[in-house]
Amino acid sequence: MRVSIKAFLEYSFPQPADVLLALEAARAPDQRVIADALTVNPPCDLSVADGPDDKGVRQWMKARGDVMITYEALVDVTRGPVELAGLSVPPHHELPSDVTSYLFPSRYCESDRMMTFVQRTFAGQQGGDQVLAMADWIYEHFDYVPGASDGETTAADSFMMRQGVCRDYAHVLISFARSAGIPARMVSAYAPGIKPPDFHAVAEVWLNDAWRLIDATKLADERNLVRIAAGRDATDISFMTIFGSAELKRQSVDAVTVEDSVAG
Repeated sequence: MRVSIKAFLEYSFPQPADVLLALEAARAPDQRVIADALTVNPPCDLSVADGPDDKGVRQWMKARGDVMITYEALVDVTRGPVELAGLSVPPHHELPSDVTSYLFPSRYCESDRMMTFVQRTFAGQQGGDQVLAMADWIYEHFDYVPGASDGETTAADSFMMRQGVCRDYAHVLISFARSAGIPARMVSAYAPGIKPPDFHAVAEVWLNDAWRLIDATKLADERNLVRIAAGRDATDISFMTIFGSAELKRQSVDAVTVEDSVAG
């Protein structure tokens, strides 16, 4: 499936600031970037902070005054249906070294505080079946409420409030999975079809020796998600991390399948 992406950000920086961008589609076996371009106006130098790998590419820029950032891409997604039922978690001692860290609590995913609940609620299930049950529980017990959370809201906060947005749903699912000994990480993505259009956040779990996407909000189709960045939680995947202050002036995200675009 071919996905067309355009993201536009306009910010005002009263003082010079270092900015870390994570806007570019990741290079991965299940998504091929045909063409993409990241432009900044006024022009400035960009330097790669890390990547390219399956965790995505982040780039540094210096910002001051009014800045406009545009990212456009055409990506072929070859993922197909994401099936978790029946998949298993490898023995922990057999996990790849870069997967092991996703078993542990992190800034926004306090999995150590979820263990008792997870053990009581999802007992008798394992692996992919357990993850599916966790995602269903979150979907059934949470209300999707824009503005219900902020940059300080953790998975434990969202669990208590039973509400949030995609970021919060993903944090809770990741925490549940790690509590059950299942490696889990957070993914930012371009998601065709979500309303209103915006950057989207989902979870990935390590089952049968591969990362598998799952969206607890059920707003997106995992088959056509375009990954941007992956990490422990929202700390690692923010589309823009500002070391300083800034005012948002305009922002838009448009991701559509080429078929939808032609039909429209």
